[in-house]
Amino acid sequence: MIRERHLLGPGPSNPYPEATSALAQPLLGHLDPEFLRIMDDTCEMLRTVWGTTNSRTLPLSATGSAGMEAAFVNTVHPGDVVVVAVNGLFGQRMTDVAARCGAEVVAVEHEWGHPVDVDRVLAAHPAPAIVAAVHAETSTGVRSDVAALGAALRAQGSEALLLVDAVTSIGGIEVRADDWGVDVAYAGTQKCLGVAPGLAPFTIGERAFERRVEEPRSWYLDLGMLGGYVGEAGVQGGQRTYHHTAPTAMVASLHAGLARVLDEGLDAVWARHRAAGEALQAGLQDMGLELFAAEGSRLPQLTTVKVPDGVDPAAVRRELLERHGIEIGAGAGAYAASVWRIGLMGRNARPDTVVLVLAALREVLGRG
Repeated sequence: MIRERHLLGPGPSNPYPEATSALAQPLLGHLDPEFLRIMDDTCEMLRTVWGTTNSRTLPLSATGSAGMEAAFVNTVHPGDVVVVAVNGLFGQRMTDVAARCGAEVVAVEHEWGHPVDVDRVLAAHPAPAIVAAVHAETSTGVRSDVAALGAALRAQGSEALLLVDAVTSIGGIEVRADDWGVDVAYAGTQKCLGVAPGLAPFTIGERAFERRVEEPRSWYLDLGMLGGYVGEAGVQGGQRTYHHTAPTAMVASLHAGLARVLDEGLDAVWARHRAAGEALQAGLQDMGLELFAAEGSRLPQLTTVKVPDGVDPAAVRRELLERHGIEIGAGAGAYAASVWRIGLMGRNARPDTVVLVLAALREVLGRG
C-alpha cells in the first residue's frame, strides 16, 4: 500500500477531500443528462474563478500542457508573429508550441527569477498577432503583472490577442481575465484548484474565437467542435454535438473542488494562500536560507529557495520523502540542482502545513 504523501512540490498538490470523494460517486455517461448538468455547472463555476463571462469556458479533457497547445493551435495562423515573454521554463515551452503551429516567434528573454518587463514585451514587435505570457511561472516562483500587460496593449491600441498561462495562478492568486483584457487562457486542475491532474480549465473570448483557425491541426483540441458539446452549448442551450468521451469522473471531481473553493470565497482563498506563503518564506529566511525569486514578485503558493552551499539537493529531497512523506520539487533548467521548489497550493495552503515542512527541513538540514 502506498504511504500518503504531503505533495508540497510544484504540483500536483493534495486534493481537497470533496474532490477526492467525488471520484467515488457512481460513474455517469458523457451524454447522461445529469452529467451534462454537472458539466454546465462546472463551466459556470470556472467562469467565476477565471473572472470572465466567456461562453467558451470549459474543462478540456487533458492536462494543462494540452491547454497550452489548444491555446496556440486554435489561434496561430501560419506566419503570424507571436511575441512570447520568456522568464522561465513554461515561457520557453510557449515558444516551442507556437513555432510548431507555424508562428514567427519573437522571444523576449528575461532573467529567470524576475518578472516580465511590460515595456520590453511591447517594444519587441510593432504589430504582433498574439502576445503570450506566463502569469505564475512554475519553474521560478515568480508572478508577472498580466493586468499591466493587458492595460498597456489596450493603451497603445494593439490588435494583438493576449494569451496567458495561468496553470499555477488560478485558484491561488487573483485572476481577472476580463478586467485584464485576457483573450485566451489555460490552466490545470492539480495545483491551487485542489483537484487531481487530468483536466485543463480553459477560456477564450469572442474576439479570439472570431479570429481562430477554422481547421486547426489538432482535431481533438478544435475549439469550434468542442463548443458544440461543452462550454457554449451549455450557455446557449442548443443541441449537443458528440465530440469525444469526456472523463466524467474527473469533471465531477472538478465540480466538487470548485464548489469547495467558491464556498470559501475567492478572496478568502487568495488570502489563505498569501498567508501560508508569507509564513513559509519568513520561516525559510529565519533558517538562513535565501529565496530565489525577486522580492516583490514572489508567488505565495510556490516558493523557490536556493540550495545552501555544500548540500546535496537530491539527497535532501529523498530524505524528506522517505522519512517524512514530504515531496518538494527540484529546480528547473539551469537551476535544477541549485533551487528547491516548495508548493503550498489548494488544501496545503494552511498553517499546519507550513509548520510541518519547516520542521522537516530544519531537521534534515541540521538547522534546529
